[in-house]
Amino acid sequence: MSDTTPEAKLRLDNHTLTKEEQRELLRDILPACQPQEGTPQNTFTQSELNDLRKALPTIEVNPQAKKEVFRENKLNICSLSQWEAPPQEGEEQCAQTNEKYDFQEELDWHGAPRFHKDAALAREFRAKVRSGEFTGPTNGVCPGFLQCNLVVLPQGPVAFDFLLFCQRNPKACPLIEVCDVGSPFASGVAPGADLRTDVPKYAIYRDGKLEKEVNDATDYWPEQSVAFLIGCSFSYDGALMNAGIPLKSAEQGKNVPMYKTSLKCRPSGSLKGNMVVSMKPIPALQVSKHIEITSKYAHAHGGPVSVGSGMAIGVEDINKPEWGEA
Repeated sequence: MSDTTPEAKLRLDNHTLTKEEQRELLRDILPACQPQEGTPQNTFTQSELNDLRKALPTIEVNPQAKKEVFRENKLNICSLSQWEAPPQEGEEQCAQTNEKYDFQEELDWHGAPRFHKDAALAREFRAKVRSGEFTGPTNGVCPGFLQCNLVVLPQGPVAFDFLLFCQRNPKACPLIEVCDVGSPFASGVAPGADLRTDVPKYAIYRDGKLEKEVNDATDYWPEQSVAFLIGCSFSYDGALMNAGIPLKSAEQGKNVPMYKTSLKCRPSGSLKGNMVVSMKPIPALQVSKHIEITSKYAHAHGGPVSVGSGMAIGVEDINKPEWGEA
């Protein structure tokens, strides 16, 4: 040892050596404990550390490693046990709601939709429709929930053409769900719903012409058919109401007016035609807010295709809609 004076021993016992003095002392007393090739400087093997502790029991050679502290909202990417996505807001409540109301199928596939935390409200409303208690238009009803229009076609070329038509014209026909052949159950978006009874009104077309309107389609449902659900603009009524934008038709208990336009859709097989639009009278100072909100709902037609005069898209008289009520 290069320094064996009592003063040096006292300094060692009191842990008062500077880092530089400790490093020099260690190299003097254990010349064999040099860093191995390829390792960082001033590192030792386990056996070397044991020898060092025996020689200098009062010097802390290997300071206690700083404990890793993980916050609850942080992930340790080095630990496999940490690889679990943190729950999103409302996720736990959604899971509890699904279990409570005994949905027929568990949506466990990749990309499966999450159910609204108040999914029971939609189920209760569909029960009212099924019983005949509610038979009117659904604008303004169940705000916050996705609403759909129903199209049922014979299995075969026509159904395929319509599927392709939706793929080619997502603005006019935003496709939400395609049911299995002959099935009236849209388990992917509405477990427990029966498409034959849970729609307030059905328009029965035969050979392209309206034959009748009914409140229960059970007797008219073809065994070899394919049901399509198309996103409806009523889906964002709740967001509009929350923003203070008035919904005239809903306030008056009427359906929205709908018009044929001069905007052509891309043909698909035997199907072709122009876009049909609904009209909402919006105060001029709220038009920009309306566009901002509805543009986020691509699955429900998205933002308006025209603002102002209907003549720009071929609508001559907004007081004479082809469907709905002015």
